[in-house]
Amino acid sequence: MSKTKSFYQYLMAKKGPSHTDRLQLFATAVSADSQFPKHSKDYDEISSYLELNTDYLSNLSYFDDFWEAYLNDSNY
Repeated sequence: MSKTKSFYQYLMAKKGPSHTDRLQLFATAVSADSQFPKHSKDYDEISSYLELNTDYLSNLSYFDDFWEAYLNDSNY
């Protein structure tokens, strides 16, 4: 099944004012990153971007967790 919304859209829905967990903190950092591939639904493209172009995700294994949550969210 193909996702209808991008990973960026998923993150923006998870962004919150409390910044109480890693996902919220990551979503906030992504929202400030003007170069983030906002329309992508491709794991490899986003993973490569994060690995090569950012320093706001201290542990890339968190991205795997966030991606899995994105895939499992029926709204996306």
